[in-house]
Amino acid sequence: MNTLNLILTIIQVICGLAVIAVVMLQSGKSAGLSGAIAGGADTFLSKNKAKSLDAKLAKMTKWVAILWIVITLALSLI
Repeated sequence: MNTLNLILTIIQVICGLAVIAVVMLQSGKSAGLSGAIAGGADTFLSKNKAKSLDAKLAKMTKWVAILWIVITLALSLI
């Protein structure tokens, strides 16, 4: 069990660092007052939003965070 605990701890640290890196790579979502006033101008540009780098980073953040939570729960049970 000690080896499994060590392996899961190393994977958890790597996942934690990956979550931090992916979140830091994402662009800010706050457009301030100008985003609230001119919100309709982004509709043309948001057609390809699912294929953008921000969308891929958001998906990656979600899956790495889920993996981190699962590993954390597994470590707490061991």
